[in-house]
Amino acid sequence: MSTETFEFQVEARQLLQLMIHSVYSNKDVFLRELVSNASDALDKLRLAVLRDDSLDADISDLHIELEIDKDARTLTVRDNGVGMSYEEVGQLIGTIANSGTAEFLRELREAQDTAGAEGLIGQFGVGFYSGFMVADEVTLLTRRAGEKKGTRWTSSGEGTYTLEHADNAPQGTSVTLRLKPADPDNQLHDYTSVWKIKEIVKRYSDFITWPVKLVGEAGSEDGGPAEPETLNSMKALWARSRDEVSEDEYHELYKHISHDWRDPLETIQLQAEGTFEYQALLFVPAHAPHDLFTQDFKRGVQLYVKRVFIMDDCEALLPPYLRFVKGVVDAQDLSLNVSREILQQDRHIRMMQRRLTKKVLSSVKSMMAGDPERYATFWREFGAVVKEGLITDSDNRDAVLAVSSFATTHGEDETVTLKQYVERVPDGQENIYYITGGSRQSIDNSPHMEAFRERGIEVLLLTDPVDEVWVDAVGEFEGKRLQSIAKGEIDLGAQGDKTSEDEREKQAEEYADLLGWMSQELDEDVKEVRLSSRLTVSPACVVADAQDLTPALENMYRAMGQEVPRTKRILELNADHQLVKGLNQAYRDREDRSGLTETAQLLYSLAVLAEGGRPADPAHFVKMVADRLERTL
Repeated sequence: MSTETFEFQVEARQLLQLMIHSVYSNKDVFLRELVSNASDALDKLRLAVLRDDSLDADISDLHIELEIDKDARTLTVRDNGVGMSYEEVGQLIGTIANSGTAEFLRELREAQDTAGAEGLIGQFGVGFYSGFMVADEVTLLTRRAGEKKGTRWTSSGEGTYTLEHADNAPQGTSVTLRLKPADPDNQLHDYTSVWKIKEIVKRYSDFITWPVKLVGEAGSEDGGPAEPETLNSMKALWARSRDEVSEDEYHELYKHISHDWRDPLETIQLQAEGTFEYQALLFVPAHAPHDLFTQDFKRGVQLYVKRVFIMDDCEALLPPYLRFVKGVVDAQDLSLNVSREILQQDRHIRMMQRRLTKKVLSSVKSMMAGDPERYATFWREFGAVVKEGLITDSDNRDAVLAVSSFATTHGEDETVTLKQYVERVPDGQENIYYITGGSRQSIDNSPHMEAFRERGIEVLLLTDPVDEVWVDAVGEFEGKRLQSIAKGEIDLGAQGDKTSEDEREKQAEEYADLLGWMSQELDEDVKEVRLSSRLTVSPACVVADAQDLTPALENMYRAMGQEVPRTKRILELNADHQLVKGLNQAYRDREDRSGLTETAQLLYSLAVLAEGGRPADPAHFVKMVADRLERTL
């Protein structure tokens, strides 16, 4: 069969160049990635045979082989696993099929340090490409289990690769690296050295459940044929007690499972005994994956049954709001031939999910109490997704709320729990006040904050999209209602109020006619115009009724394709502001008030802009402002 030459997809080519020319200080990890891929291929084959008796594949001696050729300066990583077809090689090796590719490459180029760049690449899960760090040329020979023809893929990483059919290819996949010359100054070691290969396997791949064997003449001291030597212990770390396993061993297992090149933030071990036995070893990453909020994010932990790999990314074991947690769960009493559909209904799986969820949340709570700095990292990376549990998991809502913290006007960098907020509210304050928005800066400067800032009343500053929803789901905490300062009427009582009740009644009477007139003039945009108790500096603001959707929530629903009817807002005026006083005076003095309509429209548009919105007709707003400016010259 003829050899075909193809160009790498643009993103794959960019990634290869980053691999080859820049980012790695520790190049040893290429072998970990290739051994990890081989292990995955063996898992997939055993599972495929388990589910399809007719599959013509030999699984009697599944293993990984490492072969060194000192004369040719090659290292081969070989497995007899599931293999790939011709089409799969072109799809999986030549392209990167991931919705976050462009964003990932941008983050990678902007990474400030080598560790950051390594972390991003590992996060993206492109371990095969790491071979190009140490090799001038990579050749992949593979045959899919059950097929007769094999495939050979070859590339020097310079933008193209060749594909051809291969006769007599063994089942599985072999990756042969034509190694670059050793360069110790650049952390490029001699990977034809037996002791170096043994060291790397022991450090990174000791726990792999399949034997990793060193084969060929390199294993013999006299250069003759040698018996294959198994380099790894194959011990399941999750089945061993914690005092028998080092943190480094746990970390390497995490990296193998997650393809993250950084250490995890937290390691969680759980062993359940009794009528239903299982072991779990879970990890909380130190950084959020770049695609955590994308639809095709792979969530879930690995499921084993009696040490036999059953399923990658088992979604049924943890709820969606803990989708960032990685790890292994090994059950003793499940069927080996279990499907995702069966898992959704299995009562043992549901029991495990409840237990694992509680364990993760209690571990975060312990972190919160015992290591605030590490908790701060956790919440910065995963707080937005954990808060989804406040909406979706009513059984664990109190536990989720206990590990949730929020920015507040109490301090620039400090976050507080609802419990801490409630403990320091002054007597007589019946609500927990909050405001939502796109960023801390925008809501910090919101007109709605003015009276609260002047009176020293603490407000929670909520900037994640999910905040718009969970506050309604939770409703109250320890008898105090969660109250948006941008919705409904705000009654702050007499605390810090410089305006007496008599003065307020007088203002209401004095402005009654203006408010009625403005309500008519702005009828298309507002449902009511009234005096405000929340403004001290700005002339006006817009607020929603207590039961109305906020503008941010309306935009969120529209972004999801849901039609939302337009809601009229309430315009509140600051009776102490000179602009509002002047408008009221002009309204009372003039019989012809047609010229004041434009002023009312400007006042409303300014209020919309102040909360981060935009006028319904920006061009008309700009024209009105320009005309006003012209008249002042």
